[in-house]
Amino acid sequence: MLPAVLLPPFELDQVPDAPAVFVIEAGAARPYLGRTARLRRRLNRLLGEAAPASRLLNLRSLATRVEYHLTPSRLSAQIHHYLAARTHYPEDYLKHLRLRLPPYVKVLLGNPFPRTQVTTRLSASEALHYGPFRTRAAAERFESELLDLFQVRRCQEDLEVSPDHPGCIYGEMGRCLRPCQEVVSPDEYHTEVLRLTHFLESGGETLLSPIRAARDRLAEELDFEAAQRQHLRIQRIEQVLRLPDDLVAIADRLSGVAVTPSANAGHVELRFLLNAAWLPAVDFRIAAESSGAMIPLDRRLSELTASLVPARLTVRERAEHLAILARWFYSSWRDGEWLPFATLADVPYRRLVRAISRVAASGGQASLF
Repeated sequence: MLPAVLLPPFELDQVPDAPAVFVIEAGAARPYLGRTARLRRRLNRLLGEAAPASRLLNLRSLATRVEYHLTPSRLSAQIHHYLAARTHYPEDYLKHLRLRLPPYVKVLLGNPFPRTQVTTRLSASEALHYGPFRTRAAAERFESELLDLFQVRRCQEDLEVSPDHPGCIYGEMGRCLRPCQEVVSPDEYHTEVLRLTHFLESGGETLLSPIRAARDRLAEELDFEAAQRQHLRIQRIEQVLRLPDDLVAIADRLSGVAVTPSANAGHVELRFLLNAAWLPAVDFRIAAESSGAMIPLDRRLSELTASLVPARLTVRERAEHLAILARWFYSSWRDGEWLPFATLADVPYRRLVRAISRVAASGGQASLF
């Protein structure tokens, strides 16, 4: 949807009094960018007749152009504000947005002896990022519990391996393969790191499946004590898998669709995220066109997804898009539903149809602020 434009003399009576992101340009000066729940009222204050001796900001004498985007949902407001800030404040747009980058658990695969760390930065180097998490404390807890399942080192130093290396308590407890002391070869250590990354990529199935098979085999052989030990291992792994929120996944593959209110009656706004990149919003009409044969909703949705093309973004831009998603998803003011999927071939159409129905039935436009 293209932005609406106002030029002097500003006819504000025709401006909708609705939530919007707006920009007031003032010649060569730095433009004024803002968000509001009531656009007409805000523009009247900024561009109307200034009261004598008023200390309120008034741009009437400076404004040369006004551009605005209506934002029927909080997610729409976040994204349009982000895009406008990148355009008009290219040097410090993150500061203007107060956009906090969320934390991730990062597996440093480019390190000679890979390790994990909690970070808020996505990097282009060889690494696997798992997130975004709600808080840094949540990411750190998951990292600690994850490492309890594998013998991957917890130290943060760049190792200089030697049989005389002092090692650490985790090696003494058998919870690290002790590559620092050359107890294992680099290839053997990398095999353990691969087990960890495959665990994250498969949602734990690479570790759970063989343990479940062993438990069932032991139970059939009537070795109930050994079967119980395997069952306790399964429960421990499932406990770790329950720690992350539903949003957490391999960051550069994170995909899903947000279903939010639309400015048009009988519509909802669908905004797809493909491989950590937001696509332009789709104003989706719920009811089929009155003329012609009725087309089922799930079929119309499948035709829509078939036309989507992933965006090509830099690593930094993907990190910012994920930050917007995390801010909306983890907020107390989220006004829509999020449905994750692995690829476009895996879109859960039945769940998506139900989500569209719920968002459409919620009706009304709540205040964004």
